[in-house]
Amino acid sequence: MENTPPTRHPAPAQGARGRVLVVDDDPTVAEVVVGYLHRAGYTVEQAGDGPAALARFAAHRPDLVVLDLMLPVMDGFEVCRRMREHGPVPVIMLTARGDEEDRILGLETGADDYVTKPFSPRELVLRVDSVLRRARTAAPADGAGPLSGGGLSLDPAARQACRDGRGLALTLREFDLLAFLLRHPGRAFGREELMREVWGWDFGDLSTVTVHIRRLRGKVETDPARPRLIRTVWGVGYRLDLDEEGDEEGGEEGPGTPADVGRAVAGAGDRRDGAGPAAAMPVVPPTGGRSR
Repeated sequence: MENTPPTRHPAPAQGARGRVLVVDDDPTVAEVVVGYLHRAGYTVEQAGDGPAALARFAAHRPDLVVLDLMLPVMDGFEVCRRMREHGPVPVIMLTARGDEEDRILGLETGADDYVTKPFSPRELVLRVDSVLRRARTAAPADGAGPLSGGGLSLDPAARQACRDGRGLALTLREFDLLAFLLRHPGRAFGREELMREVWGWDFGDLSTVTVHIRRLRGKVETDPARPRLIRTVWGVGYRLDLDEEGDEEGGEEGPGTPADVGRAVAGAGDRRDGAGPAAAMPVVPPTGGRSR
C-alpha cells in the first residue's frame, strides 16, 4: 500500500493541548482519528508507515503517539521500540479485537495503553487525554521528594529510577507503578486497585497490570522468576517487600489463575474521566481486507 501523505492540521492558537502523532496506513481510520483529535484541541501529525513515523517523530517530538500495530515496511512493535530509544514518550497502540497476544506484546514493548478495533474515536480521545494528563502531572503529584528502599531510589520530579545505583530504563507507566508501590511498602494491592490508582481507570483489561508487573520485575529483580521485591500475594494481588527475605509468595504468574490473564472486564469503555459505553459512540471499524 502506498504511504499516506502526511497530514498536518493547523495548530490551535495558544490553546493547543499537545502534539499527537497518528500512525496508521488506513487513510479512513487515520482521517477519523486525526479529525477527532484536532477538534479536541490537539495539533496532529500523521504518518502511514514505520519509517515515515520515525522521521516525523524525530522532526516534531510529539507529546504522544497513536500507533497501529500492522504497518507496511516496519510493524508497530519495532516502531515503538525505536521511539522508546529516544525517551519515554507515551504510546497508545491500536490493535484488533481479540488479538490478546498482540496487546500483551505491545505492552511489553513499552506501550502505555491500547485500544482495540473497532473503537469509538471519542473513547480514543479520552484515552489520549488520560495518558497525557498522567504523564504531565505525575511528577508534581508524586509527593514531596525522592523515594527509596530495598536498593531502589526514585526521583519523581526528575523521573529517574535506580536499583543499587544502576539507572533503570522505565516507561512512564512503569515508573508510576513502581513509585506507587514504593510509597506503600508491605501492603498488598489487587489489580483492580492498581489500575484505579496508577492508571486512573475504574474498568479495564487487568492483563495490563499483569504485564507491567512482569516488565517491572524484569528490570528491578535480580532473578525475575523468583521475585523478592515485587511479590505475588495469591488471591489478592501484589506487594512490595523492601527486606527481600524469603520467597514464599513470589512468582511470575499474577494473582488468580492463568485464565485471568487477558480477561477483559465488561464495560471497559467506561472511564473515570467520563467516557460512556463504547456502544453509544461512533465506532471506527476494523480495517477491511487486512488481517490484524
